[in-house]
Amino acid sequence: MITVANRLQTVEEYYFSKKLREVNALKVSGKPIINLGIGSPDLMPPQTVVDAITESFKYPNVHQYQSYQGLPELREAMCSFYKTQFHVDADPASEILPLMGSKEGILHISMAFLNPGDEVLIPNPGYPTYASVTKLVEAKAVTYDLDEANGWLPDLKALEQTDLSKVKVMWVNYPHMPTGANATETLYEELVAFAKRNHILIVNDNPYSFVLNDNPRSILSVPGAKDVCVELNSLSKTFNMAGWRVGMVLGNATHISAILKVKSNMDSGMFYGIQKGAIEALKSTDQWFKNLNAAYQKRRDLVWKLADLLGCTYDKTTSGLFVWSKLPEGVDAEAFIDKILYDNSIFITPGIIFGTQGKGYIRFSLCASEAELQESINRIKN
Repeated sequence: MITVANRLQTVEEYYFSKKLREVNALKVSGKPIINLGIGSPDLMPPQTVVDAITESFKYPNVHQYQSYQGLPELREAMCSFYKTQFHVDADPASEILPLMGSKEGILHISMAFLNPGDEVLIPNPGYPTYASVTKLVEAKAVTYDLDEANGWLPDLKALEQTDLSKVKVMWVNYPHMPTGANATETLYEELVAFAKRNHILIVNDNPYSFVLNDNPRSILSVPGAKDVCVELNSLSKTFNMAGWRVGMVLGNATHISAILKVKSNMDSGMFYGIQKGAIEALKSTDQWFKNLNAAYQKRRDLVWKLADLLGCTYDKTTSGLFVWSKLPEGVDAEAFIDKILYDNSIFITPGIIFGTQGKGYIRFSLCASEAELQESINRIKN
């Protein structure tokens, strides 16, 4: 019998991979499931993006292998976007690397910088992939707790009272998933100083910057940040291009070169037409963001009503693609969401999957139509 690698003993199958099989089985059985669990945008990308990929099929080299670093004009568009939106300068030749979605960047960065036994600071609650990838590369995941009382921001003073001698990388994610908390400029300044004092690479995962957020921020806007920081971003949520798999990582030339060394051994470049579409997306005007957020605001208003009906509390100042809600004291989130799933055919995510600090919370996705959200409200009322 062929046995699997030992590293697979350290991780479990991704929660949504397992749970969605259960949800889909209910659909097949005839249940009218409304999925408020996963953050997969259901809205259309800009029409210019769709037109660009359609037009690309006319080019003779469209089906050939592409550069590991992406088209020069794509890197230039990404740099221009960062300059316009975040006031961050980056050299398109050496300080930016297009990715097939920012999720692959989590693995590439981990492989580029971590050795077995290195420690990695991971937010709790936080995106589960940070911890699973850390374990897959045989580094050690060390969680740092975030809590509602502190606005879901890290307590850097408390962290510096711990032994950081083996810490190589720290994952940071604002607007935060799952809570929607926003970073302050002060936090980013403190993180850069913290990283320099402790010789830690900060990785800021920033895919929710433009969803219901009036003040998008990049950690790279802090002077000196490129010395100790890289930043991931994505077109998935900003431009409704989740299935297109377009992301990017920015940092200084040395850091980007290390990540490219891993990436160039893993794939053979992004499809030409998708790159052309991404270029058009990055040219979008402010009107695109206004229209996108107007749609999400209407949905969020309905989710707030749904949360009220379920007896939850939530923070109306948060950003991003989700509503993070606290259940009444003593309610078990996993049992609660299963009851809603089987009694009302509504799938909601339990907060515990994002870490122990998510206990007692649930997360609603805004990736459902207003009609579906109103139907969810009606089902709970009835």
